[in-house]
Amino acid sequence: MLLILLFSFFSLSSAVGRTQSVGIKGKLMCDDKPAGKVKLKLYDVDFGPVDDLLDQIDSRDDGTFELNGHTEEISNIDPKLNIYHDCEDILPCQRRISILIPTSYISTGPNPRKIYDAGTIQLAGKWDGETRDCLHRL
Repeated sequence: MLLILLFSFFSLSSAVGRTQSVGIKGKLMCDDKPAGKVKLKLYDVDFGPVDDLLDQIDSRDDGTFELNGHTEEISNIDPKLNIYHDCEDILPCQRRISILIPTSYISTGPNPRKIYDAGTIQLAGKWDGETRDCLHRL
């Protein structure tokens, strides 16, 4: 019964929600070198078991990236960027850094009006809240 209620809620939110979008750009560095070919995924964090994937790319050879995406939600979306990398790393799986995007960068409609500039992100060293991820490639 609970599953039916949850499914109904998520189906209803898509039907009556509003289209919201978000975008982020920046540059990745590993020590003093641009971090190219790093996997980036833009998500809307959801209450349910799976977050909405809005966009995904690999950073360019010069370390730069730009992602944007949209989804339908009743309440404001909760956008975050996940960065999966191997900078200064020899362990299995990849290091995962999550960056929350401020709500002031959420736009109504399918195209973001403002792009959050994350600036230059140094992947070397340890980040607060950093985790390891072996499953993001599936």
